[in-house]
Formats: sequence, C-alpha cells, structure tokens
Amino acid sequence: MQILITTAIAVATMLAYAVPGYLTVRCKLIREESISAFSVLLMYVCQPMLTITSFLNATYTLDFFWKMIVAFVLAGVLQLGVILIAHFCLKKHYDKDIKYRVATVATAFGNCGFMGVPLLQAIMPEAVRNNAVVLSVMFLFGLNLIGWTFASYLISGDKKFISVKKAFINPAMLGLVIGLPLFICNVTLPKEIFTCVELLGKMTTPLCMIILGMRLATITLKEMFCSPFQYAIVGVKQIVMPMLGLLLIWFIPIDFYIRQSLFILAATPVASITLNFAEMLGKGQKTAANLVLLGTILSVVTLPLMALIMNVVPDIYALA
Repeated sequence: MQILITTAIAVATMLAYAVPGYLTVRCKLIREESISAFSVLLMYVCQPMLTITSFLNATYTLDFFWKMIVAFVLAGVLQLGVILIAHFCLKKHYDKDIKYRVATVATAFGNCGFMGVPLLQAIMPEAVRNNAVVLSVMFLFGLNLIGWTFASYLISGDKKFISVKKAFINPAMLGLVIGLPLFICNVTLPKEIFTCVELLGKMTTPLCMIILGMRLATITLKEMFCSPFQYAIVGVKQIVMPMLGLLLIWFIPIDFYIRQSLFILAATPVASITLNFAEMLGKGQKTAANLVLLGTILSVVTLPLMALIMNVVPDIYALA
C-alpha cells in the first residue's frame, strides 16, 4: 500500500506543475504561438542536462555497463514490438484518418525521461536509485532510434522522412554523447559546474508539465475526454505495454531492480515527443496533443496501479 501512496503523491505532484502553465495561457499572459519556445528550451537544454546529471550521479563498472546494454536491447524490443503490433492492427485505417497513424506511435512511446526519472527517484530503493535512473536513458535511446526512423514514416506516410542521421544527432542524444564518456571515465565535475548542470536538469519535469498545461489550455476538453478511441490507445500504452514488458523480462536473468525499472518506464504515459514529431511533420497534431494530455492525466491512476503490481511481482517470481 505504501508504494501505491508514494507513487500517487509523486504523480500528483508532477501534474500540479501543469496548473501554472494552464492558467498563464487561459489568462492570455502567454500566447499559444509562444509555447513552442518553451519546448525548445526543454528539448535543447533541460533534457540533455538531466541525462548528463543521471550519468554523473551513477558509478561506472563494467558489470553495470553490460546491464545497461541488456536494458537497451530489452527496451528496444518492447517498444518496437508494441509499435509493430499496433501498426498491423491499425494500418487498414491509415488512409481514412491521420489519427490512426499517430495512435500507432503513441502506443509505444512513453514519457520515460520527463516523468520516468522523477518517478524512479521517488520509488526505487536508495541503493539502486542512481543506476535505475541511468536505465531511463537507455529507454530514451531506443525511443529516439525508432522515432526518427519507423515512427516518422508512420506519421508522415512518406519514407523520405526516415532519417538515420537524426536518430543519432538530435537534442536527446546530446546528453548521451556528453554524459556517457564522463560516466565511463568516472569524471567528477567541479562542484560549481555540477550544480549548474544539475539545476538545469531538475527543471526538466516541471517545465515539461508546465508546457503540457499550456497545451491543455488550447484544446477542447470534450475532444480529449469524450473519445473512446483515445482511451483505448492510452490503455494500450499505459497498461498493456508494461504487462507485455513484464512477460518479456520474466525469463531474463537480470537484477530485479532492472526488471522493476523497465516495468515502470514502460508504464509511463504517452510521450510528449509524439506531439513533437506530429508538429515537426505537420500532421495529426490535435490527436497527438489529446493523447499526450489524456495519458498524462490518467497516469495519476495507471502509474500507481502499475507500481502496485511491481511491488507484488517479487512474490510472483518467488513462486515461479
């Protein structure tokens, strides 16, 4: 029960950050067209700093490095597997409405950076907390590889938008490129520099939620809350996907905290990067915004539920 309460409080706290964003746009203190500027700050500054901080707080060992590789492979298999299943189920509707293309991507992409990191920090045991947070970077790595290739093709319907180059050269990868060598070499930054990097990284979750609040103020609530299709897609992402992930890792001989971390990261709500891709490609922005916002709001229920399941899994494994 404690894990349920802790997770619910953590998620509710994150959602509370959205309130100022919502109010500033509703009160016309910030114009809708200005929201993208906040997104640029989030993607190009805060998220890379969060990734770098995650690496700097962890301790490199060869054993853990190989565990990171295993986590990356498992995360990639899970994300690609879910998006392919959704693709085969929905592809017959692609020509009818762009929402089906966007929904396919939304089923597999979770907010494992913006929400996954603070959630892991809140619920994982202190002894493995920093290592667990590093695993979120592995999840993001897989997400970016799929996002700039197969997902870009799905949303656009045009293979010219597949970009292997951008899969490796983008804001999210910037933090990995800088942070991973520092991690492997066990570099310790001067206190003043580390504090600056850490504070910018800590802005990531509040700023992400503020931006989501701003987006919420620009859409019709009826469109978001009254669509059974959107509830179904959110359910697949936030309940079905983590349960499939649980089946995937059941027989893999890895540390239990890695299983727990991957399960929670798989349960995070529909990723805001889904909306970023839709805006970049100029297609399905409204559907993407609705799915991201609905998934984030419903995560106050789904994430504690998944955390509760995670908490009873040790007993299940013991019986297996």
